[in-house]
Amino acid sequence: MFKENLETIALFGGSFDPPHFGHKSVVEEALKVLAIDKLIVVPTFLNPFKIVSYFTTEERLRLTKELFKPFDRVVVDDYEIEEQKPTPTAQTLKYFQKQYSVKYLIIGADNLEHIEKWYEFDWLNSQIIWVVARRKGYKIKSNKLRNVKILEVEVDLSSTQIRNKLTKESSIDEQQ
Repeated sequence: MFKENLETIALFGGSFDPPHFGHKSVVEEALKVLAIDKLIVVPTFLNPFKIVSYFTTEERLRLTKELFKPFDRVVVDDYEIEEQKPTPTAQTLKYFQKQYSVKYLIIGADNLEHIEKWYEFDWLNSQIIWVVARRKGYKIKSNKLRNVKILEVEVDLSSTQIRNKLTKESSIDEQQ
């Protein structure tokens, strides 16, 4: 199959631990501004930079599918979860390049600080256009990225904030 006959897509990977309206806002904005046929959301089995997830892989996959169900051009794919191990983004990109023309890789601004430490960063950097979603408290320095687009997203919410709230509420419940 010739590359020009393949659907053009954006990949949006992450822990989605848990998925939230910030993720939804990123996808909504990406669908508006990127020239793509489809956006594929890829929850990780385990983020290579973390040692544990708050929610199980099954819960994160189910919640992510629920969050993006209303979007016709969004597919939640369990490729990395099926790998049953932390999967580098470069491996995921190579997998999807067999089926699609992967033009964009969507990341949060919080990933930029250590982006050059990603497995096969130079190869990744040569393959795609980075789409960086703004995030409160993080400056966007794109001097390491070959080609970058900025997504203007207004939601100030993170999975960490949600987990911290859940942990706080569950410890209060246990004390009562």
